[in-house]
Amino acid sequence: MSRREVPRWLALLVFAALASVPGFAGDYWTGQLTRYVLYGIFAMSLALLWGRAGMLSFGHAAFFGFGGYVMAAVLLGRFGIGIADPWVALALAVAATAAFGLLLGLFLFWGGGISGPYLALVTLAVAVILEQVVRSWYALGADNGLTGVPPLPLGDDPWNPRPLFYFALATAAAVYFLLDALLATPFGAVLTALRTNPERLRYFGYSVIAYRVAAFVLGAAAAGLAGALFVTTDSFASPSLIGFALSAEVVIWVALGGRSLLLAAFLAAIVVRVAEAYLSQTLGAWWPLALGAVLMTAAIALPEGLLVTLLQRIARSLGRVRGA
Repeated sequence: MSRREVPRWLALLVFAALASVPGFAGDYWTGQLTRYVLYGIFAMSLALLWGRAGMLSFGHAAFFGFGGYVMAAVLLGRFGIGIADPWVALALAVAATAAFGLLLGLFLFWGGGISGPYLALVTLAVAVILEQVVRSWYALGADNGLTGVPPLPLGDDPWNPRPLFYFALATAAAVYFLLDALLATPFGAVLTALRTNPERLRYFGYSVIAYRVAAFVLGAAAAGLAGALFVTTDSFASPSLIGFALSAEVVIWVALGGRSLLLAAFLAAIVVRVAEAYLSQTLGAWWPLALGAVLMTAAIALPEGLLVTLLQRIARSLGRVRGA
């Protein structure tokens, strides 16, 4: 393996395979897969923080929901801020979420800050508090959320889910390859050192606080991008996008796929969501037990992550074939 997490050609094969799905899946599954791809971007943002920088943000849905609510509020003209252009609103949502991540990161890490389980608990508390604030804020729809969020202007037929799917997939690919290229630079090496031995990093003159905050801002911006696109897909921003439930789910996706690889986390979000949809149809009320049993078995058998192991084996096997 190179300094990149997986060979670039393998990542291209993965995205090409996903791009072929609408060719044999119906409109319903194409629309569902669009949402799952956005969840995949969300999972990559957590893998960046947790797997690469060693910071578990257990309330990571706060950034996903923050980006979604900023997007919805701007497009709907709440708080006297109305922007009709959805692309400008999207850029504003990502920038606002990055600023939120910057402020929260400075608060958490300044002066030595917190890490480990304390960081996980504090970020979870932030997400829970933010969810309660949204639920009690009538300007944001309170428990009912914000409805009627305009969709992105993609394609001539608003009922055709394919343009939005391909846009979401292209966005996911862009996020992945940009982060992968960034992690292959000395910045990525510093993030690895930040996870493995921050004291030695500090000894060599690096600012641990600055790199932690930088990673936090990157993770927040990627999560905010996913959340902003998600609300335009559903035309709805709800408090459930922020709190504990979604925060716990994304941790499960990343842990199952493997937090050390962005691509594994991305695919795990899609695989788990597809499995949930399939099991709910076939097993009825018993599907959570079946899915939980599979997840626990996979976590025990492959603690590094199910998809990490699979992707590494595929890369080695295909690498030998290409070499031959």
